[in-house]
Amino acid sequence: MNIKKGDRLKIECYKHNGYLDRTSDEATVIYVDQDSLVVANNHTKLTEHDGKSHTTNEPAVLFFYKNKWYNIIGQLKKNGLFYYCNIATPYIIDGKTIKYIDYDLDLRVFPDGGFKVLDRNEYRYHKKIMRYTKELDLIIEKSLQELIELKKAKKGAFGPNVVNEYYKNFKEIEEQEQNND
Repeated sequence: MNIKKGDRLKIECYKHNGYLDRTSDEATVIYVDQDSLVVANNHTKLTEHDGKSHTTNEPAVLFFYKNKWYNIIGQLKKNGLFYYCNIATPYIIDGKTIKYIDYDLDLRVFPDGGFKVLDRNEYRYHKKIMRYTKELDLIIEKSLQELIELKKAKKGAFGPNVVNEYYKNFKEIEEQEQNND
């Protein structure tokens, strides 16, 4: 399927063992090229592996990559722009669904520029029980370092106004659709 601006997709996050961990009901495509996909949503339903669901509290712009082992979520909260970055496989599109495997390690970036690596214990646990290879472990660690360097350099999704500009595009798409209804 050819993905284009304005398309609405679901998102499925898996674990290494193929287990479906989390789903997101809807994301609107804002930008797509051969290397990346940018989508956004606002107050979307997330369903966890245990069947419990909740609705997000704020708009988010999500950056997925074909050749990078991470994805980046810019969260536009009332008290500033936060980032939640997943160390994960490059994304694939299956029908109208974005799919990726999450490898537990996360990078949380705060509005003041500070950041924290999250879930190292969960990563170590899953690495052991799911038997991640040494090669996979190296890819994951290298990807985390690449993501930290990208954040420090304020490039890509971390660049000035990048998330805000994509969110502005998302709102324009939403307004056009409402006017067409």
